[in-house]
Amino acid sequence: MDMILPLSMFLAVGLVLLSGYPVAFCLGGVALLFAVGGLATSMVSINDLTFLPGRLFGIISNTTLIAVPLFVFMGVMLEKSRVAEKLLASMGLLFGRLPGGLGFSIILVGALLAASTGIVGATVVTMGLLTLPTMLRRGYQPSLATGLICATGTLGQIIPPSIALVLLGDVLSTAYQEAQLRQGAWALETVSVGDLFVGALIPGLVLVVLYLIYMTAVSLLRPEQVPALERDDGDGNERTGLMAALGGLIPPLLLILAVLGSILAGLATPTEAAGVGAFGTLILAAANRHLNFTILRETVHGAARLTSMVFMIMIGASLFTMVFRAFGGEEAVQHLFDALPGGVLGATLMVMVIIFLLGFILDFIEITFVVVPIVGPILLGMGLDPIWLGVMIALNLQTSFLTPPFGIALFYLRGVAPPEVRTTHIYRGVVPFVFIQIIMLGILALFPQLATWLPHLLYG
Repeated sequence: MDMILPLSMFLAVGLVLLSGYPVAFCLGGVALLFAVGGLATSMVSINDLTFLPGRLFGIISNTTLIAVPLFVFMGVMLEKSRVAEKLLASMGLLFGRLPGGLGFSIILVGALLAASTGIVGATVVTMGLLTLPTMLRRGYQPSLATGLICATGTLGQIIPPSIALVLLGDVLSTAYQEAQLRQGAWALETVSVGDLFVGALIPGLVLVVLYLIYMTAVSLLRPEQVPALERDDGDGNERTGLMAALGGLIPPLLLILAVLGSILAGLATPTEAAGVGAFGTLILAAANRHLNFTILRETVHGAARLTSMVFMIMIGASLFTMVFRAFGGEEAVQHLFDALPGGVLGATLMVMVIIFLLGFILDFIEITFVVVPIVGPILLGMGLDPIWLGVMIALNLQTSFLTPPFGIALFYLRGVAPPEVRTTHIYRGVVPFVFIQIIMLGILALFPQLATWLPHLLYG
């Protein structure tokens, strides 16, 4: 009986989501209906719900979350200032004449855009519009081209400054403190968004290297699928081409250095660095002559709309988790984990499988604010490192977003792909990258120091 009502809440949300109603209102509405039913049947006390106003006020007044609209502003402004176009042109000049050169360019540009924007959907759509027609025209295999774009577009999930890492860091910070309080510790250790940024840096770079290794193997074993550009496809003057390439590369690299470098050096918090990045994108847009009142208005409108969506989901998810706990759902999950074979390994594996499957139907925001607050304190209480857990969750969600048939990145690309590109091309193309993601998850599981070494070195 203890598990029936909490499980019913999740099933009810799943059914309501099928109606197409916004996720934030589905979560909040189902929670309110169960809360009213619980109060009417005396299964829930009103005291269990009195903390809601304070929790909602805490969400709105959380200074860490100010980074969300600033990073969103960065991503939208970079998209409109055509920095991605110049980056692709620059990389094409450097690598285009090599077999697979366009593929190498897309991987590196995707990594740079991920480190500049942190928005998965925007990166996939931008890369799809700018590069897919060119790759098909140059003779690239459609499945390889589409898989490459989807995979590199999702790097924004793991490479900082990622909005997913901002939200995960805030939730895990609370979960970590809660886990310590349950164990009777009063001198609480903390984990910050900056810790998660630094922890995700090495795994993100290793993943990019794995993508490059795969692209190298394809260019060596099947060069006909990744032909090089002809000499007359670009500028014949090598020196001029190199200068043009550097001109397109240096501005975004300086922006990344300003944002991530200030965090790594301890000169700025992620929120302060987000402000630096937002101002930096304005300078880049002005330098590219793509800054005017219309673009600024569209950017602010887009950032405000996405930020409002994020905060509405956070409010609905907070209400949902509060009612879930009032029905004893957290204790039921704890008992379930205790009964699993394998101890902490079995519990972690189960959580990762659940998050992977939820990634098919929910965005990372809902998963972060519904699932992580429930399972986070339990897993961290079992002794898991919060930085490692956060990076594993981000990588796991990235894998889910790539996996056919429901991966969200596949739908983003399908929406902008030319008619001659079939959905089966996209599905086949992402399969090798899904395996690379799984390999990366295995590497991080075996060597958690990849995520924990650098934060402990920099911040003790």
